[in-house]
Amino acid sequence: MTAVTDQDPTEHADQPDDDARKAGSAADRSAPDGERATRTDSTEAWDDGLIARRVAETAEGDRFPMTDNRSAVPPPVTPLVYEGSLRSRLEALRELVGLSRTRLDSRTLSGAGRVLDEAAARRRLSGQHTVVAIAGATGSGKSQLFNALAGVTISETGVRRPTTAAPIACSWSDGAAGLIERLGIPPRLRRRPLPAGDGESPLRGLVLVDLPDHDSAAVQHRRHVDRILGLVDAVIWVVDPEKYADAVLHERYLRPMAAHAEVMFVVLNQIDRLPGEAAEQVLDDLRRLLDEDGIALGEYGEPGTTVLALSALTGDGVGELREALGQFVSERGAPNRRISADVDIAAARLWPVYATQRRTGLSEQAREEFSDRLADAVGATAAGEAAERAWLRNANRACGTPWLRLWRWYQDRGEPTTGRLPSRTQADEEATARQRVEQAVRTVADRASAGLPAPWAQAVREAAVRGSHGLPEALDELTARAGVPAGRPPRPGWWPVAVLTQACMTILQFLGGLWLLAQIIGVMAPNLGVPVLLMVIGIVGGPLIEWSCRMAARGPARRYGLEAERRLREAAAGCGRARVLDPVAAELLRYREVREQYGRVVGAGR
Repeated sequence: MTAVTDQDPTEHADQPDDDARKAGSAADRSAPDGERATRTDSTEAWDDGLIARRVAETAEGDRFPMTDNRSAVPPPVTPLVYEGSLRSRLEALRELVGLSRTRLDSRTLSGAGRVLDEAAARRRLSGQHTVVAIAGATGSGKSQLFNALAGVTISETGVRRPTTAAPIACSWSDGAAGLIERLGIPPRLRRRPLPAGDGESPLRGLVLVDLPDHDSAAVQHRRHVDRILGLVDAVIWVVDPEKYADAVLHERYLRPMAAHAEVMFVVLNQIDRLPGEAAEQVLDDLRRLLDEDGIALGEYGEPGTTVLALSALTGDGVGELREALGQFVSERGAPNRRISADVDIAAARLWPVYATQRRTGLSEQAREEFSDRLADAVGATAAGEAAERAWLRNANRACGTPWLRLWRWYQDRGEPTTGRLPSRTQADEEATARQRVEQAVRTVADRASAGLPAPWAQAVREAAVRGSHGLPEALDELTARAGVPAGRPPRPGWWPVAVLTQACMTILQFLGGLWLLAQIIGVMAPNLGVPVLLMVIGIVGGPLIEWSCRMAARGPARRYGLEAERRLREAAAGCGRARVLDPVAAELLRYREVREQYGRVVGAGR
């Protein structure tokens, strides 16, 4: 294995340009004046960086002349157009991020935001070009393969490591300046390949980027690799027989990029070093490792990663790669597939904060139980019973016998107060009511947040807690307004008749008593039958009428109590709904909206 040495990142990046300038200067000095002027004009025409300057002599001394086949006016750039399903997924992802900003932290949404930014930036650039990066480890021969595909020595090769210190771009056609600028590659590191001798190149539309070694000892080199891999449309991974199973390659790059299988090529280089059938054995083992990484292999016509074996040194297999790469570029589908894979990865990372395995929300039973708890807190049942007793008490007062009411008044007045249990104070009742309200809010919040992802469950609980502030006081005000109405309960139409009849029974008792008294003192003739009958009718009829009125009053009293309880329950339920249930429902609705958008992001791609 070749040793790796630390070097200045710009040392070898500038060396090819310096050699080119020296070679060009020497040629200018030895050329005639007219030819020198023509060459100078040509060099100035290439000065935008897309057209490479003349390439220095290779190690063997050969020169690859490169001509400027670009027109004076740059061709118009056709922006990239995403296919319909991808546009729908990107719109859904944008809506998803917008709806989630107030509920999720920026770190959670950073990946999705980065995908949207890169998708928007790529859409504004050329859709007729495909940017492909060549990546590999130290000594894998990626720069040699880069030169073989270009047909000219562009990227420096050698035994001193690392050789490639900065990314170098080679464009097969005009109009790719924006794409290369997006990669941060300066004009001095932009090249053009050797023109095809038989017309248009099969790689027209390709922008090939030679990256530094991903395992370089220089930190800046690895940063270049990581940054550009997130921007290109496709990647060619170059491995060699010694490092194809390197854990750094598989764990840091290939396995995390498994979703990008359709825009990746994996090339086993340097097969000329393997004797006999060893190349096939190594290639099979490489496929096995890729399968373990979760990378779909493009075999038997299925979409996936293309795996090839070649030798950039001898040219064996390079033509097959060039043909596969030409077909890949001509399809113009790599940018769409790359962005679609990025959306897949972003959606997979967001799965824990959106997905749930159970039905969420507030059921009618949970709502009713919450209302019942609030009704218990305000004493709706007790208020209804009190209203019912008040109605019955009013009926007894109106229809009862005077003697029985007088007796009850005497008993109530003469009943001793000792031995009674102390009644609960108002402070105790308020504390108990507040505890019931808090318990009701906690219960409904727990039920509403059950099964939700952690951020949304927290948002639901916070909404319930915010709504519960001031709820006991609001319930107290409602109880005072919607409780038992002041004054006497309403009377049914038969009450006046019952009162009049009861008065008649009392009058009969008085008449019978006066009649008997008159007979005793001799004012009237003796006749016991009639006055006794009148007294018996009055004495028996009064309690009988009172009992009848009490039986008849039970129904209206019960309805009156239920009506009072219903009003108080509805008032408590309305207060709880406005302060707690509606905010909780709003959070659940927001979650359903983001869940729907997340389903569009995920489902549209499957």
